[in-house]
Amino acid sequence: IAMAATRNVMRAVRVFEFGGPEVLKLQSDVLIPDPKENQVLIKVHACGVNPVETYIRSGNYARKPAVPYTPGSDVAGVIEGVGEHVTAFKKGDRVFTIGTISGGYADYAVAAANRVFPLSDKLDFRQGAAIGIPYFTAYRALFQKGHAKAGESVLVHGASGGVGIATCQIARACGLKVLGTAGTEEGMNMVLRNGAHQAFNHRETNYIDKIKEYTGMEGVDIIIEMLSNINLATDLQLLSYAGRVMVVGCRGPAEINPRDTMSKESSIIGVSLFLATEEERHECATAVLDGIEAGWLKPVVGSEYPLDKVVKAHEDIIHSSGARGKMVLLP
Repeated sequence: IAMAATRNVMRAVRVFEFGGPEVLKLQSDVLIPDPKENQVLIKVHACGVNPVETYIRSGNYARKPAVPYTPGSDVAGVIEGVGEHVTAFKKGDRVFTIGTISGGYADYAVAAANRVFPLSDKLDFRQGAAIGIPYFTAYRALFQKGHAKAGESVLVHGASGGVGIATCQIARACGLKVLGTAGTEEGMNMVLRNGAHQAFNHRETNYIDKIKEYTGMEGVDIIIEMLSNINLATDLQLLSYAGRVMVVGCRGPAEINPRDTMSKESSIIGVSLFLATEEERHECATAVLDGIEAGWLKPVVGSEYPLDKVVKAHEDIIHSSGARGKMVLLP
């Protein structure tokens, strides 16, 4: 009887108040959630860590979940149980998600069945946890919002992180000319291995001049921007006529001269996966699953942390010296 009593609890990271990384508390007596209709229960083998989760945790983000809550949306694992009306999945299926209801930093997570996708045998669980938000965001930024076309050029500003590598792979596969920046030699090599035609070190003082020299008079058609508070003003200088900056990441206000948009009729466009419609999410999913099948979509996993090191993970994703692939938690 004691065994049965302990079996319905799990470890999960809980946030009881908004604040710094220290508000992340690992608890070992959280009830395993039950999947309701159109939901599935997943045994989590890996969960992606995204910068947005640190913004939400700090309380400085547009979306504020009710506390207490468990962060995490990109999990990969095995279906443990399904709720009523779920026909697409059965117990034992390998899957990945782009969202959870109960939170992914845990041993088990409940997700809506329409936010869950089959995980190909070509990828392991850590790679599965690196697909969701990065690849869906990259596809949305490039095509749904950026209207990228084959033959155009794209500069991925901060290309060695999860979204950056996803963008390089997708853009290359879709026939774009891909430029990427990273902050380390290792990061630059990783960017080149994952689809970029050319890489630049954004820690070099003259790297903007090097990009200008490389692109010549034309400039870049699209910039995928991970740190717009630092780079937005310079991005506007790098654009081609009718070029567009896609704001994917930002950590504060920025100062720009709006005249720089007039001289080239360029655009600054915000990107938020949370605002995608069901149809748009379906389009992202189709592109991603096709990419896995074709073999060009290969998530790169970076730092790995056990659940009890979640505080360190949240510190490192914001303060580490240079991203190298997708950060994951391993329950």
